Amino acid sequence: MTKQTRSIDTLDWSDVTKVPFQVYTDEEIYKLEQELIFRGNTWSFVALESELLEWFSYKTTFVGDVPVVVTRDDKEQFHAWVNRCSHRGAEVCRKRHGKSEDGTFTCVYHQWSFDASGECLSVPFRRGHNGKGGFPKDFKPSDRPLQQLKVETLGGLIFASFSDDGPSLEKYLDPEMKKMMGRVLCKPLVYLGVTRQYISANWKLYTENTKDPYHASLLHLFHATFGVYRSTMGGGTQPGGPLGMHSLLSAYTIENEDKTEYEKGDLRTYDTDIKLMDTSVLRVTPELEPVFTNHIQSIFPSMVLQQIHNTLAVRQILPKGVNQFELIFHFFGYEDDTPELRSERIRQMNLVGPAGYISMEDGEATELVQNAIKGDSNHHSLMAMGEDGDEGTLLTEAVLRSYWKGYRDIMGVSKAS
Repeated sequence: MTKQTRSIDTLDWSDVTKVPFQVYTDEEIYKLEQELIFRGNTWSFVALESELLEWFSYKTTFVGDVPVVVTRDDKEQFHAWVNRCSHRGAEVCRKRHGKSEDGTFTCVYHQWSFDASGECLSVPFRRGHNGKGGFPKDFKPSDRPLQQLKVETLGGLIFASFSDDGPSLEKYLDPEMKKMMGRVLCKPLVYLGVTRQYISANWKLYTENTKDPYHASLLHLFHATFGVYRSTMGGGTQPGGPLGMHSLLSAYTIENEDKTEYEKGDLRTYDTDIKLMDTSVLRVTPELEPVFTNHIQSIFPSMVLQQIHNTLAVRQILPKGVNQFELIFHFFGYEDDTPELRSERIRQMNLVGPAGYISMEDGEATELVQNAIKGDSNHHSLMAMGEDGDEGTLLTEAVLRSYWKGYRDIMGVSKAS
C-alpha cells in the first residue's frame, strides 16, 4: 500500500524565518499535533498541588484535547487518568473540581467504580444474576483500569505525560529552564483563583505570543505607558529544552533608559496623557531575585509561568480545535505572604486575564491573525528579527525561530520539504 503524503510534508520549510500559514488552519495538521505532541514525549501542566488539598479531591482538565482527571490519594500521591470509563467510554468525573468522600470514582452510566489512581475496583452484576448473563468467567476488574498518565511534580505544580518511555520532567525542562522556574516556584504555593476565556484562533498563535518580545510594548498601551515593559528596558529572551521549544522572556528597569523611540510620538501605545484614577495597581513590592518586571516562561506545549510585578500565575493553553483554544490563568501566591502583599497580588490580577489591562489585547491579536489567514493559507509569516544566540535584547524573534525548528523536528518534517 502506498504511504499517504501528510499535508504538513507538502509545505515549504526551507527558510527558518518563514512559517507557512497552513499550520494554523489545516485540520489534518491539528490532529497530527494531538498525536505527536500532546500524546507524545512531552509533559503538560495539569494542576497546582494547592488545588487538591484534601485526600480524594480531584480536578478535571485536558492534555491537548483529551479529557483528564487529576487526583490526590490518601498517601499524598497525585495521579492523572483519562476521563473516559474503561467500559463504554463515558465521562467518569463531570465537575471541574470535587472530592470523593469514600475514595472511589464511579461512572454514572453503568456504575463501574475506580480508585484515585484509576484502578477498577468493582463492576455491578459482574457474575450476572441467577446463573445467567454477566461477564465471562475470566473477566477481572483489575484488567480494565482507566488509561493512566505518568505524573511528576515540580515546585508545587503537577505535570502529566502520555509517554511511558519519554524523558523525565527534569530532563525535559533542562537545567536552565528548571532553575528559572525555581525563581518563581521558590516557596509553598497558595491557589488564589482562576480566569477562563475561549479564543477563536489556533493554539500555536498564542504560544508564539508568549515568546514574542517585539509585540509587548507595541500592542499593549498599559505596558509601555506605565513602564511595566518597554523594548528599551533591560532584559532578553532565551530558548531552552531538548528541542529549544521552551523559552524565557524577562524584562527589568534600567537607569537612563533611552525612550527616544517612544517619545517621538509615532507609537500609539506610549501615551503620557493616559492617567489612572487609582494607581494602586502599579504599587510593587520587590520580592524575587533577580528583580524583573516581567518573567514570562513558556514551557512547551501548553504552559506559561508568569510573574508580572507581584502577580503570579500559570497559564494553560488548551486546544479546542484547529481554530479555537481555551486560555486559563491559575493565580497563586505564597504561604508566607503578608496580608498587604496578598492584597497587592489580587489587585494586580487585573493586569491579566480576559479583561486584563495588559493581556486583553493578546487574545484579540491572535484572532486578527486567524481571521486574516483562513481565506488564503498559502502564504507565510515572517520571523526574521535578531540574531540566533543574541539573547540580550527585547527586539528579536530568535526564540520563535527556535520554537519552529523544534516543531519541525517533533512533527517529523525535513528542512528540505
